[in-house]
Amino acid sequence: MIFVGYPKCSTSRKAEKWLQERNISYEFRHIAENNPSYEELKKWHESSGLDLKRFYNTSGRLYKSMNLKDQIPSMSLEEQYQLLSTDGLLVKRPILIDGNTVLVGFKEQEWISHFGE
Repeated sequence: MIFVGYPKCSTSRKAEKWLQERNISYEFRHIAENNPSYEELKKWHESSGLDLKRFYNTSGRLYKSMNLKDQIPSMSLEEQYQLLSTDGLLVKRPILIDGNTVLVGFKEQEWISHFGE
């Protein structure tokens, strides 16, 4: 299982603490130092069943400074994967990859549904 997070992100820290409290082992991947590739993003998106919009860090400075809210609707999926792969800070975190299951962001109920209480 891979936990893709950012140490300075409070949501990543909260999710990591949640995993540790349950003794769930994972491999940590620093999203800013090792940003997801085009291929990884495509695979994770397809496995997640989520709208690709959920993979964007919409509260981040980079997202806002690039005015992506207005650009994304006219972009193809391929263009969006390419954009997201350019900088890990554009990507929502944490992302948890457990086999074919991909959880984006930390919504405790989703994580409980996946792992059990």
